[in-house]
Amino acid sequence: MVEVGLVVRLVAKPDRGQEVADFLASALPLAQAEDRTPAWFAYQADETTFFIADAFENDADRQSHLQGPIAEALMANASALLAEAPQIMPVKVLGAKF
Repeated sequence: MVEVGLVVRLVAKPDRGQEVADFLASALPLAQAEDRTPAWFAYQADETTFFIADAFENDADRQSHLQGPIAEALMANASALLAEAPQIMPVKVLGAKF
């Protein structure tokens, strides 16, 4: 059962929204390969605002994800793609349905 999660807000530079969307879509196989990440979602709210939401069974799995390939790739490209630093919010899961 998932107990904790992350909600990450990403704001693309005005001319980089499509690149952020493409990056997030390309990250799906990386998320699928993470055994400790049972739920992972990437959302686009408007042309420059994106969110990632994911859930984990425990804090150790969440920390492992934060040190994994998706986070590594995001941080490597953040200065080129994002207008501001990613806003990473650890959350407690109150209810979930998959």
